[in-house]
Amino acid sequence: MCGIAGIYNFQSKPFVVKERLLRMQNAIGHRGPDDMGSFFTEDDRLGLAHTRLSILDLSPAGHQPMVSPDGRYWITFNGEIYNFRELRRELETAGECFVSQSDTEIILRLYALYGARCLQKLRGMFAFAIWDGQERKLMLARDRLGIKPLYYYNEAGTILFASEVRAILATELVSRQIDPIALNEYLAYQAIPAPATLIKNIRTLPPGTYLTINASGQAEQIQYWNLLQNHSSEASVANKATTVRRVGELLREATELHLISDVPVGVFLSGGIDSSVITALIREAGHTPYTFSVVFAETNFDESIYARQVADRFGAEHTEIRLTENAMLDQLPAALAAMDQPTGDGINSYVVSQAVRNAGVKVALSGLGGDEFFAGYSTFSRLERALKFQQRGAYVPASARNLFARMIEFVGGNSVQATKAAALLKSDGSLASMYPVTRQVLSLSQRQSLFNKRWHQLNDNWRDPYAVLLQTAFQGAKETDFLTQISYAEARTYMHDVLLRDSDQMSMAHALEVRVPLLDHKLVEFLMSVPDKFKRPDGTPKSLLVASLGNLLPAGVVHRQKQGFTLPFADWMRGDLRKFCEDRLAPQRIAGRGIFDAREVSRLWKSFLDRSPEVSWSRLWVLVVLEEWLEQNAVQT
Repeated sequence: MCGIAGIYNFQSKPFVVKERLLRMQNAIGHRGPDDMGSFFTEDDRLGLAHTRLSILDLSPAGHQPMVSPDGRYWITFNGEIYNFRELRRELETAGECFVSQSDTEIILRLYALYGARCLQKLRGMFAFAIWDGQERKLMLARDRLGIKPLYYYNEAGTILFASEVRAILATELVSRQIDPIALNEYLAYQAIPAPATLIKNIRTLPPGTYLTINASGQAEQIQYWNLLQNHSSEASVANKATTVRRVGELLREATELHLISDVPVGVFLSGGIDSSVITALIREAGHTPYTFSVVFAETNFDESIYARQVADRFGAEHTEIRLTENAMLDQLPAALAAMDQPTGDGINSYVVSQAVRNAGVKVALSGLGGDEFFAGYSTFSRLERALKFQQRGAYVPASARNLFARMIEFVGGNSVQATKAAALLKSDGSLASMYPVTRQVLSLSQRQSLFNKRWHQLNDNWRDPYAVLLQTAFQGAKETDFLTQISYAEARTYMHDVLLRDSDQMSMAHALEVRVPLLDHKLVEFLMSVPDKFKRPDGTPKSLLVASLGNLLPAGVVHRQKQGFTLPFADWMRGDLRKFCEDRLAPQRIAGRGIFDAREVSRLWKSFLDRSPEVSWSRLWVLVVLEEWLEQNAVQT
């Protein structure tokens, strides 16, 4: 796990690439404190940079950027290739010799043999750039599910790329200008939907995609893998018993692969099903789990008792990291500063990652992905009910549904429940139109009320990016089961744009590598092809996950109510965080940037303090975070 960055100046007025690239490298130094390296072409037109967190092959042989034996190819790579030993044996059989024990060298040799087709062979999480000095061609690539980030800017004859947006901004080659459409979308979803970022012209390379740029500046973006279209023919025809057995096999295989490391590997153990599964499988594979749980004095959001039960059951070397509310509040400024892109979530990831890294651990496994692919979220059941309601009411004309929606808005006001219920009624009944509503923090009407006249006009023609994404995806996969479609929606929106982004930026702020076994692409491909009837029989969440492990998990873990790691932000924002929030919502700060109606911001804050059901803490927190990020990054509005 590392940080990567690069510059390719193929047409524009010459500038000193080395000077700009070193700024990029310094901006992501926190991602790789163990080593730094760079490479520049003789004509100073291209530079690659790397900051290293040593996980595999801790020797200098793993130094990056790394060059092929013939000097033609250079690579800078972030991530882990879990099947690299298998690939190495395959290459050695073909006559290849190696100078390191790293997975980086495997990618380099595969690319020399297969070009971009090598991506199909890689099993892991990755973002990398490869420079072909002979053809003067640069390739950027990202893993199938977008676990590792990769941002780029391609304007005026120059391409800049990096693991973080802040590295691209550090070049001072990009105007720090806010994208008004992306801002609207941030307020809607508490994160910026990919491929946009909050900065104009800086983009996210989509998951399962690679981008090539040649010496004349021609860019070609190609999708090599698709979550809906890469089916498992085995899963689609298997009976229930075979499905359950095969899921168990894939879970075991993925977990063992994710333990490959030359440093100790820990586990984030919350005591919930997903992290308990990983802990159990590590023990079953003959390894001692090294588990870490955060323990809170405030019992209303402490899950340590469940984590302790799981750790005891599987003989883990368990560490409880005790945190007080005051200690967490003290960390908030640093957590906000760690945000490469603003997010309404992520503080919990920062706190846990810091605690685990301080305990001397470089790698930790997470249960992220279990809710998305084993139908664990409440959105699965809510959207099933909404679909049935829409189908029963299909004969009701749109005019009547809109009238009913307005009645709900009138009675319920601007509350979360009322706005979402009304929006679902107004939808066309498709999953593509209904799903985005379930993930919105601020509805369209609420955002329109917040924006001043000028910014309101900038978003007059706004189309919901998630609705567009899902509509396009589902049109090409019309026979896909409903729960599978929801899994796709969750994975390509909330998981990708919030959970994975937060996990990366907050863990790498402490140079901690987080691995996600439940997002192994072979497991995911199988699950996406399993019929709905095997996923949630009788509406029970994660029943396939539990069944695939037999009686391995304790009954108390399986049957306890899902809690999750939540922090009491509403209480904090009315208490110890009140001044912090008021300072950032003030007319001199976010309310005075010429984006929002200052009176509306003031009204929302007062309503929140008065405990109005109209205003949840998250609606104000996204504004507080936004102001802090704009200030930290000196962004123009």
